[in-house]
Amino acid sequence: MAGEKDTAPMAPFGLVGHPLGHSWSPAVHAKLGSAPYELHDLEHEEAKRYLCEGVWRGVNVTIPHKRLAAQVADVRSPAVERLEVANTLVKRDDGSIFAENTDVLGFAWMLERFCESRLGESPCDALGGRKVLVLGSGGASRSVIDVLENVAGARPVTISRSGAENYENLASRHSDAVLLVNATPVGMFPHCPDAPVSEGVLGSLSQLRGVLDLIYNPSRTGLCLAAERLGVPSESGLPMLVAQAFYASELFQGTSLDNTLIGQIERDIRLQTQNIVLIGMPGAGKSSCGRALSRLMGRPFVDIDSAIETAEGRSAAQIILEDGEGAFREIETRVTGTYGSRSGLVIACGGGVVTRAENYDLLHQNGFIVFLDRSISELSTNGRPISQSRGVEEVAQERMGLYRSWADLKLACTGSALGDAREILGALSNSGS
Repeated sequence: MAGEKDTAPMAPFGLVGHPLGHSWSPAVHAKLGSAPYELHDLEHEEAKRYLCEGVWRGVNVTIPHKRLAAQVADVRSPAVERLEVANTLVKRDDGSIFAENTDVLGFAWMLERFCESRLGESPCDALGGRKVLVLGSGGASRSVIDVLENVAGARPVTISRSGAENYENLASRHSDAVLLVNATPVGMFPHCPDAPVSEGVLGSLSQLRGVLDLIYNPSRTGLCLAAERLGVPSESGLPMLVAQAFYASELFQGTSLDNTLIGQIERDIRLQTQNIVLIGMPGAGKSSCGRALSRLMGRPFVDIDSAIETAEGRSAAQIILEDGEGAFREIETRVTGTYGSRSGLVIACGGGVVTRAENYDLLHQNGFIVFLDRSISELSTNGRPISQSRGVEEVAQERMGLYRSWADLKLACTGSALGDAREILGALSNSGS
């Protein structure tokens, strides 16, 4: 009826923050049973009004409202009392609000698994009495420090841009740090693969045993990619995201859940969000295979050369012929970065994407890379100016080693696009990647 207020019920669960971009929390909570779960992008006064007066059963709260969440609560957990920030609120039957910090619980779960599986020791044995660098001084940093001190017995040092302990001469002042944890948003999608500290700084931390980044999108942050190149064990924030959601969901639903769900949901989300990236020689069939694979998986398909043509108004071949290969490679890297930072795509790359080393990070950050290996004698050079001018054999000699080194999976082409797509899908299923 005209003039009546909208009386549609609000979702009982959700996430409050500002600004809120793409979040994986609804997908995680759907698997945990705390659904429907909606995103509420609210500024301070709107958030305060919603938390105090809104119709909800349980909400997660993210930046910049974690301190507000602690303030509006009637009852606070010991962790919230210590830290004065909360990320989980539950409305009890009597209308009172209970506040918990499941970031603390989630990071504790992540840290324990990382230390035991990657370092071969418990957190206390790996970190007890040792220095740990924590980048950032916000609510997430407080949660990390709480766990490091009270669970692992470590000596955390907070590094911030404006604090007494800042980034200047970081490596020389803290070369004895054994773990580095990023609790800043630097490197988060879409600003990836940026990193809060350089690979050179990481390499100068002579006793560094591990790197943890609380950012979960991209899957491999710039910081984790740098650690990977240095051979330092690393992990980004998806395990913490799922673990803190698990503990929040238990509170929301007032029940105990099977904690094996944490690892299971983490694997499911990783499978759903990673890109499948196809590389290989020009004419290997990457585009036709990619289209077939996208249909099998129900995913969007991106052909990088086609995306370049759409953006530039000229085909890859035209750009190479008119402006030169160097100009084309600059455009290719820019477009590759745009799509490589996204999630859940099937991406077919141009044959020369491997000729620029920086493209590897752009594809690897969210991707499982498949090398389609077709016999040189079967490769067509039609419409491919580099293969025509230099010859397929010379191009192959330059690139084959790079294809192999970049690939997570090497696939000998079957002779049909659908056959190749089915082989990739089978390999992904068997590997759990």
